[in-house]
Amino acid sequence: MLFSLSNSCWTKYSIPISESLIPTVTSFGEEFLIRACIAFEKELIVDINHYDRLDLGKNYLTDISLTKTKEEFSVKDDVVIDVKFSLQGDLREAFNEKNWTKAYNNNDNLFKLKYGIKLLSSGIRKHEIGKPIDTYRKAAFFWTRNPKLVNPVKKKRIWVQVAKNFEPFIRLTENEVKSELFDFDEKITFPASELGDGKHKVGAEAFVSWQKHDYTESFSTKSQAKEIEIKIN
Repeated sequence: MLFSLSNSCWTKYSIPISESLIPTVTSFGEEFLIRACIAFEKELIVDINHYDRLDLGKNYLTDISLTKTKEEFSVKDDVVIDVKFSLQGDLREAFNEKNWTKAYNNNDNLFKLKYGIKLLSSGIRKHEIGKPIDTYRKAAFFWTRNPKLVNPVKKKRIWVQVAKNFEPFIRLTENEVKSELFDFDEKITFPASELGDGKHKVGAEAFVSWQKHDYTESFSTKSQAKEIEIKIN
């Protein structure tokens, strides 16, 4: 029925329908058709916007966990905050041996994941504390006959080396590779004197981004952590 209404609107008027047409109609039936067309177009716009929203968030960051190393700090101490989160979604699912092999054969053999983390103090004057992390991880696809990596039935395979903070890692399973690349556990240290005596609320913001590859579109996203309380005396 909706399809028929859409066709009848376009066939009769051949232009987008708006209420400006109503004063020009010559019959009640024609006015009814115009109003029905307007309602249909509004519903269609809502549907289109809905599907656009569904397309967003196919890659996302999990809730950011903030953990302090102790309950109270002296003003002379260094405060250490452990920041944990993961990247989930389409990229993580697509990052498998089948797609590594396809990408390698298409000369797309290096993936770079840029990410960053910063701590923020709350209050009237919200500001960054400590030195923010702004770096990247790399995944390099390579051809191998290593018996630890190759199924005995195969003679060769394409596998992955992940570099974190310029240190290379080669893991034996897809899930271990994904964990090295997409799971984050970083420590940020700052002097307690940056905050001073008292109780303080500290939050965090993290972001990730990457460029288009054979197995993924370009993407960027960020997320906020729930604040934790830091007590300094």
